[in-house]
Amino acid sequence: MLLLAGCVAPLQTDGGSAAAPADGETPPNISVSGTGTASADADLALVSVTISALDSDAEAARSAVAEDSQAMFDALTDAGVDTEEAVTTTFFRISPEYDYSRDGGRELLGYRAAHGYQIEVTPEQAGDAIDAAVGAVSGDGENGIVVDGVQYTLTDETRADVRAEALENAVDAARADADTVAGAAGVSIAGVRTISTGADYNPYPQPRYAFEESADGASTVLQPGPVEVSATVTITYDIE
Repeated sequence: MLLLAGCVAPLQTDGGSAAAPADGETPPNISVSGTGTASADADLALVSVTISALDSDAEAARSAVAEDSQAMFDALTDAGVDTEEAVTTTFFRISPEYDYSRDGGRELLGYRAAHGYQIEVTPEQAGDAIDAAVGAVSGDGENGIVVDGVQYTLTDETRADVRAEALENAVDAARADADTVAGAAGVSIAGVRTISTGADYNPYPQPRYAFEESADGASTVLQPGPVEVSATVTITYDIE
């Protein structure tokens, strides 16, 4: 999927033809911006989960989270996930939790321990990873696991290839606009004076969720869309 777009800065010339510049003067030029996009199927899924526990004792809450975390790691390993490479901590905290519903004060409910993880898997593994993690951690309303979200994106190698294609499309868009403006002004493009790139835009596609029946019950099925990369260039062309 390709999308080309461009915008043009004011033509810097003194009339219908470009005269040779005097010594020290900048030659007449045209500055244009072009945007190009390219897309590819996601080849990396980032699953975010949080395991938490509430207890009157902070150490007991921490211990409960540690036990549930180990159970999740074991289940992910059984599901074919290399936990040493694929699972990283995103945050860890232990903090008091209060009930503020009482008039004129607060009541300490206990201490909440929470450990956030990011699980990097292939898009095909994402549903199984969620099922394994959730199935391994029992919850009772105060303790358990929460799936914070799933992001589909590109590996560094794939992203570099897609970005290169987007940049090529952006340059083509900028040149097309420059040719149009130069032709309308009765001049021609002589060469590139400067070129720069802008920030890339890489939105995460939102997955669609479904459930697939199996012998053990319904399993999570995720359906990601393509990942689009957008790139912008600004080019100044000399004209003659």
